[in-house]
Amino acid sequence: MSRATADEIFVEFRRVIASVILFNDQVAQQTGMSMSESQFIHLLELHGSMTPSELAERSKLTSGTVTGVLDRLEAMEFVRRERHPSDRRKVVVVLEPAKVAQQLAPLYTEQAEALERVIASFSASEQETIARFLRLLTRP
Repeated sequence: MSRATADEIFVEFRRVIASVILFNDQVAQQTGMSMSESQFIHLLELHGSMTPSELAERSKLTSGTVTGVLDRLEAMEFVRRERHPSDRRKVVVVLEPAKVAQQLAPLYTEQAEALERVIASFSASEQETIARFLRLLTRP
């Protein structure tokens, strides 16, 4: 790969990141959430139910901050706390998918459709390369 191509990838990737952050901020504002609250919902959608400690680890936030975010999400009925299935001393945070589908999913429909169109413009082989690239970025 040429240096020019590598530089272009870096620049375009930064544009994607900025665009996603700004869009997520707009969605958070529209729903009365903070960015942390919005991102916790994404984390729970992507990784499933977690303990507050696991959310703190993934989000790099303090346990006190995590508690506040969870309290607010619980008050908005996006999550609930349940006893951990194997350790009754712990709780797990469970996402309320019906609430997410009703209030958040419609705000992402246009973005999802645009992403699907872009992905469809690549061959199956190119799509595999893109998927591998993204896996390597998110799971080093």
